[in-house]
Amino acid sequence: MFVRSRRGWELPERLAAPEEVYWSRRRLLRTAGAAPLFFFDSWLRGTEDVGGGSPSGPTPVAADLYPAPRNPRYTLDRPLTDERWATTYNNFYEFGAHKRIWKDAQALPLKPWRLRVDGLVERPREWEVEDLIRRLPLEERLYRHRCVEAWAIAVPWTGFPFRAFLDLVQPLAAARYVRMESFLLPEVAAGQRQSWYPWPYVEALTLEEAAHELAFLATGLYGKPLPPQNGAPLRLVVPWKYGFKSVKSIVRFTFTAERPKTFWSTVAGHEYGFWANVNPEVPHPRWSQRFERMLGGDDRVPTQLFNGYAASVAELYRGLEDEPLFM
Repeated sequence: MFVRSRRGWELPERLAAPEEVYWSRRRLLRTAGAAPLFFFDSWLRGTEDVGGGSPSGPTPVAADLYPAPRNPRYTLDRPLTDERWATTYNNFYEFGAHKRIWKDAQALPLKPWRLRVDGLVERPREWEVEDLIRRLPLEERLYRHRCVEAWAIAVPWTGFPFRAFLDLVQPLAAARYVRMESFLLPEVAAGQRQSWYPWPYVEALTLEEAAHELAFLATGLYGKPLPPQNGAPLRLVVPWKYGFKSVKSIVRFTFTAERPKTFWSTVAGHEYGFWANVNPEVPHPRWSQRFERMLGGDDRVPTQLFNGYAASVAELYRGLEDEPLFM
């Protein structure tokens, strides 16, 4: 007899929001777009309007592929974050250090967007990113997202498993890490004119992490192509880690035997390490990580080990207890 064992993030299907409710809610939000919204950070109140994009933004990539079918294996124990919060309260240091960069990010050109794969890989090559997106079947997954700054969202990402990308490019046996690099366009992204940062933005995973079933390369959000501020046209999503690991707007994947230097471990290695796994018992040097704020309200909820995915990913780190796994 076949016995199915649920993973930690999986809920019974009866507890998931029905698809028609999800889409009805989106239609309601669109019609209510002019309603006033207030940011919970007091310094933001009254200083910015909010919105889910801009009429003058770049042309989306492969827009005809959305919405993609939802994979029912990936569910949540909390409501989805309102789309307006997830698309207007963003970290994207290429465009500035504040949370209101969504308007500036509309200047990012998405076509053409060349994607380079090199290093220890059988099939080094360059793609136009739209060709890659059309080659791999898309799906939607509901994931948690936890920022190291102690705010959190729950969102529906569209994309494909990182493992499917690995199968396509075939890393060599000597490869142990994959290095991911974002764009470099200082004429468009004002933050990249700040010479004290080591641009371009670089992040990395071990190949074991990249091949894990939860590791995801996202191309869309809320049933639509990714907006620029959320990492269009291609970004990493690793839901058990702090958000700074999920590099946005990727232009290059390099496979290597040596652990790469990453952006934040170079800037402030005493605060932001290579692994960056979520652990409520390991505080940031300047604040606690025991609780997180859900965007859209003032609710503080307890942080969970590995952001709620411990049962699935803890095995990746067996034998690495002497490493700084959590910050």
